[in-house]
Amino acid sequence: MFEALTDRLTDVFKRLRGRGKLSEKNISDALREVRMSLLEADVNFRVVKSFIESVKKRALGTEVMKSLTPGQQFVKIVNEELVKILGGQYADLDLTGSPPIPIMLVGLQGSGKTTTAAKLAVHISRRKGKHPYLVPADPYRPAAIEQLKKLGDQIGIPVHDTDPNKKPPEVCAEAVRNASLLGCDVVIMDTAGRLHIDEEMMDELVEIKEAVAPREILLVADSMSGQDAVNVAQSFDERLGITGIILTKLDGDARGGAALSITSITGKPIKFAGTGEKVDALEPFYPDRMASRILDMGDVLSLIEKAESLVEEEEAKRLEKRLRKQQFTLEDFRDQLRQLKKMGSLEQLIDFMPGASKLKAMRGLVVDEKELVRMEAVINSMTPYERRHPEVLNASRKRRIARGSGTSVQDINRLLKNYQMIKNMLQKMMGGKGKKSRMKGLPFPFG
Repeated sequence: MFEALTDRLTDVFKRLRGRGKLSEKNISDALREVRMSLLEADVNFRVVKSFIESVKKRALGTEVMKSLTPGQQFVKIVNEELVKILGGQYADLDLTGSPPIPIMLVGLQGSGKTTTAAKLAVHISRRKGKHPYLVPADPYRPAAIEQLKKLGDQIGIPVHDTDPNKKPPEVCAEAVRNASLLGCDVVIMDTAGRLHIDEEMMDELVEIKEAVAPREILLVADSMSGQDAVNVAQSFDERLGITGIILTKLDGDARGGAALSITSITGKPIKFAGTGEKVDALEPFYPDRMASRILDMGDVLSLIEKAESLVEEEEAKRLEKRLRKQQFTLEDFRDQLRQLKKMGSLEQLIDFMPGASKLKAMRGLVVDEKELVRMEAVINSMTPYERRHPEVLNASRKRRIARGSGTSVQDINRLLKNYQMIKNMLQKMMGGKGKKSRMKGLPFPFG
């Protein structure tokens, strides 16, 4: 996520941090590079201009010039100003009022509305304790109706039986009434999109809005479309008055132009970010945490929340206790590999960690589901003693394990290397034996 921008900014800050004193020229040179980095990341030029002016005003004042650690103070200012352009405060869903609460999802065709509807339903069900009801409000595309029904079956969320012969405003009004009868308290409407904005689509959305009075109108926008996403958001807001934005495909966005521009230009908060294909790959958008990730400072809080939602508390406490005693064995590693299947790729979780750019050598550590199965098979083929004391694994033991697991000695060597990397990283994060953990309470699953 935003790798190109993070790498550029990290290089700029690295040069500043080593200086005991910063001159006006040092700051101007750094800001010139920051400005170019943001423009190359496809951030709106007006947003870049305002951002640079704000940072420069503060950086040339006493905050940096009189600081004993001017480089760090400069980074702190950049971080705070990034938080501002990303929206400042976390904007939660508004689910107040008498149920059922209608939520409209709007956006162009191909932005990911249908899968986002299912992801939002999962979030509302798991995190909010609500009972959502999904509504395919796109009768023009039977495939979209079937897709949402399949997703509903997959996640255990009821889906409205949309009559394709009825108009969308009628479908939505009927769905709200039906949701009430079923005891559902949130109605998520997946509205029709087009390849481009047209009056007919907008008129229809306005009619749906008038028919159901939605509490939230959320624009689903493809973050990888950059400034096009910003323009789309402006158009939808002018006609509908959107209440927030869901940026999809943020995990594949190496630049970040949409995320860093859209709130400043529209004045509407980003409420969620789509970060993968799975139905739970929808993260609440916290401006401060995202700024921290962009500046390679990590996002430990989101990592903890992601872990807590999937890892049993007792297992988390057991692992933390073992880590404190430096007893992380291959059996523990196997248990965490199993958690990987629930959480996605290790590469995604590395992005949450402080200094993620320095951990690039670990990217690709776990490639896919087949690799997980292979690694687990290798560990299962070891004796309990070998799993607890991998240092005894000599050439003959490795050959025996390879035969038993249907793998190669090279596979075993790769697993051991990965295990050692993870073990070293975790011990560093825990602060080492006898030291205070820098990630207190983190139920750490790999994935």
